[in-house]
Amino acid sequence: MADATEISLPNYDLTGKVALVTGATSGLGRRFSLILAKAGAKVAITGRRLDRLETLMKEIEALGASAAAIALDVTDTASIAACLAETEEKLGPLDILVNNAGMNVQALPADVTPDGFDTMFDTNVRGAFFMAQAAGRSMIGRGEGGRIVNIASIGAHTVLPGLTIYCMTKAAVGMMTQSLAKEWARHQINVNAMCPGFIETELNSEWFQSEGGRKQIKTWPRRRLGFEEDLDGTLLLLASDHGRFITGSLFTVDDGQSL
Repeated sequence: MADATEISLPNYDLTGKVALVTGATSGLGRRFSLILAKAGAKVAITGRRLDRLETLMKEIEALGASAAAIALDVTDTASIAACLAETEEKLGPLDILVNNAGMNVQALPADVTPDGFDTMFDTNVRGAFFMAQAAGRSMIGRGEGGRIVNIASIGAHTVLPGLTIYCMTKAAVGMMTQSLAKEWARHQINVNAMCPGFIETELNSEWFQSEGGRKQIKTWPRRRLGFEEDLDGTLLLLASDHGRFITGSLFTVDDGQSL
């Protein structure tokens, strides 16, 4: 037991760590990349739109941090393998994966097509699993543990009207998180998930400015959207040594929207 003179506040310093963020071209992935870099990590920013990644890389370098912009299609296992190899070649062995890449298509259950179903699951579930698998293999091989943060949603445990398939995929990510946490606990790999509520991003801002979007906001206990920065603290906790005693957990960060 530490005495009072040995107690210090957490600082979430990630200096010397290598992080990889999928889906970094916009929205939450972009924010996660900047926060990890600000905390001192070297960050592999990945996605399909290289022009956006190059712009983000310049922003990270302006912070005095290191980054590598790397093409990645999470639905392609060869692309995942190539991305991880390039990350470790340019930045070093992987310590942190933020498994953020995902998609959403609003459709009533009666209108969902087989192709639409497969596309959603290929990205949100298959892509997330094989990305985690690649990162886990690398961390196991290195023998020094690591952190995997999967980005799920309140849709993992709450019905979101018109988003049946999306909710199904995020529920799968939740169970994947708990299963991998148990499988890899002996390797000192912590696997957790964030389940954000509705966060304002460039992808949804137009909807929430509409009459329908404003009505939706009024149904929530605090009648407000979240902002990207509202997830910063949870991300840094789960990515840093201060989260060493947390694994297999799903963190709901939604301002009570799912209550």
